[in-house]
Amino acid sequence: MYLIAALGNPGREYELTRHNVGFMTADAFCGIHGFSCDKERFYSLCGETRVGAEKVLLIKPQTYMNLSGIAVRAAADYYRIDPEHIIVIHDDIEFPMGELRIRRGGGPGTHNGMKSVVSSLATTKFPRIRFGVGDNGSRDLRDYVLSPFTSEELEIMKSSAEKAAQALDCYISEGIDSAMNKFNPRRIKKAPVEGENKDN
Repeated sequence: MYLIAALGNPGREYELTRHNVGFMTADAFCGIHGFSCDKERFYSLCGETRVGAEKVLLIKPQTYMNLSGIAVRAAADYYRIDPEHIIVIHDDIEFPMGELRIRRGGGPGTHNGMKSVVSSLATTKFPRIRFGVGDNGSRDLRDYVLSPFTSEELEIMKSSAEKAAQALDCYISEGIDSAMNKFNPRRIKKAPVEGENKDN
């Protein structure tokens, strides 16, 4: 069984803000599989579906971002889901708008929701999809992630949320290596300069 934890903040005032790209991805995933994420359980809104032969529990924690770990831990404990089957989706200011990065694990960085998840699970060894929201560098970080998208940005994010939902499908059905290969940005190798000694 897989647990998808899509991080965000409840309430209409946060619905289309940068911190809520996890919820946007959850909605896109529900649309692909034709189910709803509206059952109240595990301090979350929940829904269940299948991807191939795998049972999947999707949660949208309602604890507010900074306490997301409470909801993730409650669901994981109830179903005894191993960390490697817990996929967390969250916004990330380190990447350009709409860019996705799938990782096997790692620290939480500056993201308070991820700090809560890492603390609650007592491990960093769980996969996550980091969803780029950009960073204009000109305002307080909290104000930035809680600010709404412009209409142009929203179109980018809706498209990326669909892509992130497809990445979830790929991860569950084909494994993380395949998902990383298909959905992570490809690194462009720098062409060698003519006459340059490559051993330098």
